[in-house]
Amino acid sequence: MKAFITGATGFIGSHLADRLIADETFTEVRCLVRSTDKWLEGKDFIRVKGDLNDFNALAKGIKGADVVFHLAAIVKASSQKEFNMANVSPTEDIIRIAQKNGVKNLVILSSLAATGPSKGTPVDENKILTPISMYGRSKRDMETSVHQLAGKNDSIKIIRPPAVYGPREDQIFTYFSTFNKGLSTIVGDGNHPRLSMVYVDDLINGIIKASQKVDSGVHTYFITAAETYNWNQIHSVTQTVMGKKAFKLKLKPALVKNIGSIIENAASLIGKYPVVNKEKTNELVLEWTCSSSKAEKELGYEPHVSLEEGISRTIHWYKKHNWL
Repeated sequence: MKAFITGATGFIGSHLADRLIADETFTEVRCLVRSTDKWLEGKDFIRVKGDLNDFNALAKGIKGADVVFHLAAIVKASSQKEFNMANVSPTEDIIRIAQKNGVKNLVILSSLAATGPSKGTPVDENKILTPISMYGRSKRDMETSVHQLAGKNDSIKIIRPPAVYGPREDQIFTYFSTFNKGLSTIVGDGNHPRLSMVYVDDLINGIIKASQKVDSGVHTYFITAAETYNWNQIHSVTQTVMGKKAFKLKLKPALVKNIGSIIENAASLIGKYPVVNKEKTNELVLEWTCSSSKAEKELGYEPHVSLEEGISRTIHWYKKHNWL
């Protein structure tokens, strides 16, 4: 089989590329590369030079492929237009190019952010999409476009993960980096809000199982861990794995929102849009949980990595690569 991956030099995409390269079922793994190979350096893949705005590069990667994995996206931008130009328009192009070339099997990465927060009960695929951020709205609009463009013979799987962690991840990493310096920053009282998380290897398992479902239609799945977590649990596990204690700094939601506003306003003075911004902090104070029961029933997906094992693997990787 031949596969084409967008986002293959990123955190999730590089783990998928590693898995497919090691899988004898795949005789050819094509990866869209914008600049450097990054995590793919020295590995056995076919480089397709270009980015999501390069129609010819997309066509080159898709033509003759048995399955397309569209994972590339941006998670930070200062306007809805920027998000849509990166997360919606290229997805539409990929579907049209695939249809033109007779490629029917596509797996597209969305996000729990497209659905909006949960309220006491993990959400499932039946929830009406009510995103609260520009990123979430771009993923909602992307999913809407997928449904509008899908042909009757296409088999398109939309994957919605919650927070993803593991080796090579550089955003949740901030928590572990701060903890390593003796400070455990927690939003709320530590028990609430709750959140869903998935270790990257489990997510890759779900993505691959989705690619093996080839019946026609658009099929949407949450891929997550078996249970939800709170920050007290994450703190406790991190403390055990690192073998050191950190002071718990519990931040009230109102303060977290104010911090986001202050940082964003300060960054605007120098013409930058920060990672910690108003929208990000507005999301942090809410509950984000989901259920993967549909994926378990229809795809045979099964999460294997516990929070303890996942955090242990992640922290050991950070230390090995001198991130901590």
